[in-house]
Amino acid sequence: MKSAVLVFPGINRERDMARALKLISGREPAMVWHAETSLPEGTDLVVVPGGFSYGDYLRCGAIAARAPIMDAVRDYAGKGGLVLGVCNGFQILCESGLLPGVLMRNAGLKFICHDVHLRVERSDTPFTRGYNAGQVIRVPVAHGEGNYEADEETIKRLEGEGRVLYRYCSPEGVVDERHNINGAAQSIAGIVNDGGNVLGMMPHPENHVEDIMGCTDGRGLFAGLVQHLEKAA
Repeated sequence: MKSAVLVFPGINRERDMARALKLISGREPAMVWHAETSLPEGTDLVVVPGGFSYGDYLRCGAIAARAPIMDAVRDYAGKGGLVLGVCNGFQILCESGLLPGVLMRNAGLKFICHDVHLRVERSDTPFTRGYNAGQVIRVPVAHGEGNYEADEETIKRLEGEGRVLYRYCSPEGVVDERHNINGAAQSIAGIVNDGGNVLGMMPHPENHVEDIMGCTDGRGLFAGLVQHLEKAA
């Protein structure tokens, strides 16, 4: 799997992501600076990592969404290329128009940094084939603006088209307001675009891929992508 990790000023999770991709795919990803105007030839996956691009000024992800490299990412996604945005990356994808909705301040108005549980809603997508539908996984979150919101019609469409892939839940898989850590509509933690090739999610699967971290639940997302691309080849 030939992956490319975007790097913006203020992004601070690009190395975490690069390490996870190398551990699971066996290949060092390309690090692509925000001022570039093209992606490396033969790229299989573009990753927009977490952090605080441009210090989260204006709105989280708003400045990064207008960086030169994002034109190439939009073109790549438009042709069916796989794109993964995590945390600030999710915010950037929404701000750039690649995903609907917006990430608002957490309902409790506090930065949240701890492990959460997610329910995998489907297992038949490139981003979830490493899991079983209904499986509960544990991964970390670290965000102050992870409250996913969209207009009623958009939420209805996301749900009706099966585009919600990850949802906040209890350790047993129960989805309710008690376990909705940031107030997101319908406890949404991750969604895909209408083509199913662009995923945005707030939690950080890249930080739970090694035994030393005490949990490897994040491996399934990356392993599934590798399997998907191997099958496609």
